[in-house]
Amino acid sequence: MPSAAGRILNAVAAAGTDHVFGLPGVHNLAFWREQGAGGPRIVGVRHEQTTVYAADGASRATGSLGVALTTTGPGAANALAAFGEAAASQSPVLLVASEVSSTLRRPGVVRGILHESADQAALFEPLAKAVYRPRTAEQVSEAVSAAISTALTWPRGPVYLDVPTDVLDHPAPPVETSQPRRVPPSAEQITAAVAEIDRAERVVLWVGGGTVAADAEAELDTLARRLNAPVVTTYGARGVLPDGHPCLVAAPPHEPEVAALLGDADLLVVVGSDLDGMNTRNWSMPRPPRLVSINCDPVDLDKNYSPDVPVLADAALALRELAHAVAPRTAGWIDALDVSAKVRARLRGEDDGGLALAEAVEQAWPVEGAVLADMAIAGYWVGGYAAMGRPRRLQYPVGWGTLGYALPAAIGPATVSGTPTLAVCGDGGLLFGVGELATLVQEQLPVTVLVVDDACYGMLRYDQQRIGDPERGVHLAAPDFPALARAFGVDVIDLPGDGDLPGALREAAGRPGPHLIHLQASFTPPRTTSPRWHD
Repeated sequence: MPSAAGRILNAVAAAGTDHVFGLPGVHNLAFWREQGAGGPRIVGVRHEQTTVYAADGASRATGSLGVALTTTGPGAANALAAFGEAAASQSPVLLVASEVSSTLRRPGVVRGILHESADQAALFEPLAKAVYRPRTAEQVSEAVSAAISTALTWPRGPVYLDVPTDVLDHPAPPVETSQPRRVPPSAEQITAAVAEIDRAERVVLWVGGGTVAADAEAELDTLARRLNAPVVTTYGARGVLPDGHPCLVAAPPHEPEVAALLGDADLLVVVGSDLDGMNTRNWSMPRPPRLVSINCDPVDLDKNYSPDVPVLADAALALRELAHAVAPRTAGWIDALDVSAKVRARLRGEDDGGLALAEAVEQAWPVEGAVLADMAIAGYWVGGYAAMGRPRRLQYPVGWGTLGYALPAAIGPATVSGTPTLAVCGDGGLLFGVGELATLVQEQLPVTVLVVDDACYGMLRYDQQRIGDPERGVHLAAPDFPALARAFGVDVIDLPGDGDLPGALREAAGRPGPHLIHLQASFTPPRTTSPRWHD
């Protein structure tokens, strides 16, 4: 009979996961011993935080379960920040950690066993959708089945599971798997939503990441075209409609033209969004007087604004019913493409290079390749303004704001897709996970790291300049990034601030293996950042 470690690997493979991301330790070597034909491949990384970042990146790219493996104690704790980002962005990630041996542990006493803590799982409880602590092999099989189902059931989220190191080796029974269930809308809620939409004259669709999580792009397209209504997207829904779609407002809601559009509407139909602070300028954005909200999470449905018509349902199922029931409109009340063009034209007049950076990415990076934007000024421009072309292409850690996300998370989509993957970083954030350059080389992953080097924490320097504080703690002694990358065996393209960035991106995307593009430049933050929300 397979061991508990083998059952866990087999269960995630049955759920559709071909690669898991792990770092071995003395307590979890059973997973590497059980790795074999028919199970997922374990991709080794250089830091436990990366196990979850990479699993999160793989999950965002595919919509399937991401899986991370860490060892006990500090190994598990090192993964906590990345787990928090997965929680904030509702990524279906399963983190499996080892725990100290059940034969050595004494209830209620920390005895000083290697890596022991009073309750390791408790670290994750404030963030996890669920936490599981099986202590026998039989309990492991039950727990992993429940953990996978919980992570993948809408509303999705990360789940934590730990297993004593000795139990990982014990024979375990088979794991039963089940398909996650979607929540259908009630007839009464659909009827009320249709009535609200039909009597409104100026409808705007506000579309969030829950729409992408539900794979509801086709249903959204049908409803938007039937209503001839403009569609404003959150970061999580970038690419949900293709570039040039007649209903798509291709600019973030923070820009004045988009805010004015929202203020002029008489009905906002929210799909798969909780109207969070980062997208609404901490709820100071203009909003229409009436609100219909569609969400599969009863908490997210009305935690920030109470809708006039709540629809508790899966986004795809609700949109499908609405699209068939609302009255069609032959003309729209506003030209979404014109709004988008006006934003771009104004920004080009104001631009000191940030928009040009975003446009270089949208023009030169292959649409099939993922784009990961870190919490850096360069990432803010790309994450908010570069056209994405398809859903699940952009990954942006604005949920929790975890600086240092882009490089380690890029390992995930590059591994599962094999397509060119771009990580847009600042020089400060890159150093959070620079050791993962070794992973890129060892796995020969098609990841290009674009590091915009201004020798400082640029956003924080801007904050200090803006409020008149002295510039303290923000200037960085930076390494020679090209030399550092070459030391890892990464190909390098070194660009001055006026260099040919589109050409460099095309060159890197067209060659195998990892690359680093070093761009020496400094940009003003866009209006998506809080210091500029009211500019």
